[in-house]
Amino acid sequence: MKFDMSITDNYASFIDKDSGVAVFVDSFDNQEFEVRIGTINESESAGSIFAQTSEELNAKLAALFSAHTGEK
Repeated sequence: MKFDMSITDNYASFIDKDSGVAVFVDSFDNQEFEVRIGTINESESAGSIFAQTSEELNAKLAALFSAHTGEK
């Protein structure tokens, strides 16, 4: 899945078209981002990400998504 969240965004959601897996990301301080993974109707915490740039945030989102779903 491709992530394109900006470090200045307080909230974003992404849905994998092939699997239907949804990823929800929110932040109150734009440094620590809480990530939930599941479906639109039900998701669970997948962890927190600390990032200082948009590139770092998106790379860490991709890594967390891959670890959670078992994708490479």
